[in-house]
Amino acid sequence: MTKTFTARHLPMHRGPAAWSAILPGQPAAQVLEADTTADVVVVGAGFAGMAAARRLRQLEPQAKIVVLEAGRVAEGAAGRNSGFMIDLPHELTSEDYAGAGDDRAMIALNRQAQAFARGAVEDYGISPDYFDQAGKVNGAVSDAAQAHNESYARHLEGLGEASEALDAQAMRELTGSSHYQSGLYTPGTVMLQPAGFVRGMATGLRRDGVEIYERSPVQRITAKGSDWACITPKGTVTAPRVILSVNGHLESFGVERGRLMQLFLFATMTPELSDEQIRALGGAPRWGITPSDPMGTTVRRIDSGQGGNRIITRTCAALRPGMTARKSDVARAGRVMQDKFEARFPQLKGMRMEHTWAGHLCLSLNGVSVMREVADGVFSACVQNGLGTARGTLTGIGAAELACGQTTDITSHFTAEVPPKRLPPQPFREWGANTVLRLKEWKAREE
Repeated sequence: MTKTFTARHLPMHRGPAAWSAILPGQPAAQVLEADTTADVVVVGAGFAGMAAARRLRQLEPQAKIVVLEAGRVAEGAAGRNSGFMIDLPHELTSEDYAGAGDDRAMIALNRQAQAFARGAVEDYGISPDYFDQAGKVNGAVSDAAQAHNESYARHLEGLGEASEALDAQAMRELTGSSHYQSGLYTPGTVMLQPAGFVRGMATGLRRDGVEIYERSPVQRITAKGSDWACITPKGTVTAPRVILSVNGHLESFGVERGRLMQLFLFATMTPELSDEQIRALGGAPRWGITPSDPMGTTVRRIDSGQGGNRIITRTCAALRPGMTARKSDVARAGRVMQDKFEARFPQLKGMRMEHTWAGHLCLSLNGVSVMREVADGVFSACVQNGLGTARGTLTGIGAAELACGQTTDITSHFTAEVPPKRLPPQPFREWGANTVLRLKEWKAREE
């Protein structure tokens, strides 16, 4: 049995967690500064960690639950994603998002994740602006992208799922942009203010007695009799059960090494738009567009209920096995996204972005997660495959259920998955993957 998990890397982020930066400030961090014990330790306070802690509290109301977060709540990946909690198949490695497995089963699980999150919104008094089931649009610019949308619509029809085709005029009325030829609207996606939602989860969990320590990175987890000692710079928490909800940093702890793709996507956010700019832009105050080609550009518009009238653009990808994006990656992506923004919104040409950042994703070559017991009493809720809001919620719930000896639809689904496939060796992995990513970006450059 594994006796020690040692973190070779700690999370390092390029650029701000903009979704958190546009919200009011947080209270001072509570840092772990003494040794203590718990019934369960959750490592990581993102979507998976918050879901795990909430599910643990539901299953074992009297348990002492401690969450250890390396940075601040909502300032890691949870404050850096695009905020789409998607119910339908959304396979990033396909041409049109259609999944390769049992899509009906995955839809049902994704909707369980949404329902679980909705329950947290209600129980914890989280602003409904941070959890808006507004649906989303797959935007198409080229004929090829339009064909992707038509294929996806047929796939959804076969699953009994609703969608609505939008023509160019409808897309202009929604977005204020003449860039799109068409779109495909699906109603089930929840549009999150991801940092606001995760902050609200943390506030509610603390109210329910969960101890959350920030700026307390776990450097090592080592066996101590029948327990595990989670060691941070200033204190140790010892518990019989540990849940690792660290997504790609699972590999840092020595699990699935050489099998996880550490990918970074990049995003920009405008300053708050003036009244004059809002009039020039036109369109609706809130919407979200994912590209019909998964390698295209995601765009969101938000309003004052979610942190100000702003536009978020996300595109460009880089594989970095060292789990840190390069400064040059962020600079390149910023230039590309400025051009993408101005192509969509020429009426706002020249507007400089207020925030530019990198977000860390983790994928497996065969699209599986790692949600299982990785050692006696140590459970993983990791490898979200670019679907961190829904998949992270599911793996967090599932890991908590496994830790409590429960068998559910969620645990059955993820524990039945095969292990991640082994990746090609370095340096071919990084060179080859980034060459493929650049080629796909070029092909999807209009999208």
